[in-house]
Amino acid sequence: MLPRFVGRLGVADAVTVSNAALGFVACVVAFVDIELAARLILLAAVADGLDGILARRYGGSDAGPYLDSLADVASFGVAPAVLAFVVVSDGLEIGFGSVTPELLIVTGVCALFVAMAVTRLGMYTAYDTADEYTEGVQTTLAATILGAAILADVAGPELVLAITGAFCYLMVSRIRYPDLLARDAGIMGVVHVLAILVPEFADRSFPFALLILGLAYMTLGPWFYWRTSREPEPADVHGNA
Repeated sequence: MLPRFVGRLGVADAVTVSNAALGFVACVVAFVDIELAARLILLAAVADGLDGILARRYGGSDAGPYLDSLADVASFGVAPAVLAFVVVSDGLEIGFGSVTPELLIVTGVCALFVAMAVTRLGMYTAYDTADEYTEGVQTTLAATILGAAILADVAGPELVLAITGAFCYLMVSRIRYPDLLARDAGIMGVVHVLAILVPEFADRSFPFALLILGLAYMTLGPWFYWRTSREPEPADVHGNA
């Protein structure tokens, strides 16, 4: 007897599910190799964009949007929180022999990040029906900025904790973020892939460039980047959560 998903899920859904698996692997690897874990999270973000492209090309399934949000919880909710927890706890030399105020603070901030990521993904699926923008920082963007900052080696433990805490609000804010045009998404995608493949090239130029692009969109996009024409995007099929 074949599994229930045979004949119901397509190639785009398979990529979405692999995105979730990458999130789990990143959580495990984070305790051994923090940079590899950051690269895996960035790879999951690539998969998150790829599933939309495949859905446009080959068609999506009714389960696609739900699978996408569930996968994003793993890859852009739990995995970045684990990444931040490891970076901060190791950097501040927080021990695990007893429950200390420092451990509680770090754990609380990272747990809140997961809670707000889940909240954003649920709110997005239920209420974000606009064609050209979404409200709040996308979980994918939050995870990308955290991963790029760690790969670029520009963020100490205190800054990582502060960034993680800031995203707890930004992900559920009412700030409107316009969808990227395909041209700009393609440029960012190329930098994204290079940051994964050759993170140490030219003194970590590609992770640093990815970080700058992500921060520029996050801080300036709502006010200066508004689309003048509508064109189909990968996010139209699987979401821009």
